Amino acid sequence: MAVELHFTKGQGTGNDFVLFSDPDGEVDLTPSQIAAICDRHFGVGADGVLRAVRSANIDAGAASLAEDDAAEWFMDYHNGDGSIAEMCGNGIRVFARYLIDNGLATLAPGDTLVIGTRSGVRDVQLNKLGFQVDLGRWSLDGGEPLVRAKNLQVARPGLGINVGNPHVVVALADDEELDDADLSFIPHLEPVPADGANVEFVVPSDPLVRDGVGRIRMRVHERGSGETLSCGTGAAAAALATRYWAGEGAPNNWSVTVPGGVVGVRMFPTEDGEHVALSGPAELVYEGDLSLG
Repeated sequence: MAVELHFTKGQGTGNDFVLFSDPDGEVDLTPSQIAAICDRHFGVGADGVLRAVRSANIDAGAASLAEDDAAEWFMDYHNGDGSIAEMCGNGIRVFARYLIDNGLATLAPGDTLVIGTRSGVRDVQLNKLGFQVDLGRWSLDGGEPLVRAKNLQVARPGLGINVGNPHVVVALADDEELDDADLSFIPHLEPVPADGANVEFVVPSDPLVRDGVGRIRMRVHERGSGETLSCGTGAAAAALATRYWAGEGAPNNWSVTVPGGVVGVRMFPTEDGEHVALSGPAELVYEGDLSLG
């Protein structure tokens, strides 16, 4: 059966998404339809699809409402290959922009917009970079797998970090190594994570810290999407890993340069443990209509 879809294209530091509103949860796109939308030659072209559905109208939203009954909207996110993803740091900022610009939610300075995701409720606020999202508690997760990537001469140890979705962060020696890595090929991890992982390759700036802010450069291969111009949760994981490697005295505020721009990462204490927040821009690019078979 054909599906008629009014969509919006949005991006956050080059990480791009197709968004559509389905408040009642009536539009159930198949993985192949999502992959067709995201195809950059035959479709709209995107790293993923974001469906805005009321939490009460999607099974996965029950946990969000149980956590916080203010989570009216649920970010139903799928990667570019149609697979389901738990969370997307750039995506949730673009999602917040979409809700606000379409009159589905409001967000005044100092207020918080609560959004449900498969990795839990996330709080979004306005800030000078655009939007800031509290990604919640993070954890070291997945050990230190060996990572091989095309055009890197030797395998490198990575650091497993979970920020609502799984990441493996790899430190490289310099910008030349970072530029030479061919991330059109999926990096190989040993052992292979059961649920896969996003893989970030990181180079520290020189000096690493300036005016109390740590600075790193990053590229990423996202699980289910390939190399993207930016990965918000990946930037958070990369900053957390770099702080971990730097040791005592490393800052809690970081500037992460990705191919699509710059995002900010901040670590801060809460009653339930340390949280990490991501901030950066979010833009809606254009609207259109699709007819899907």
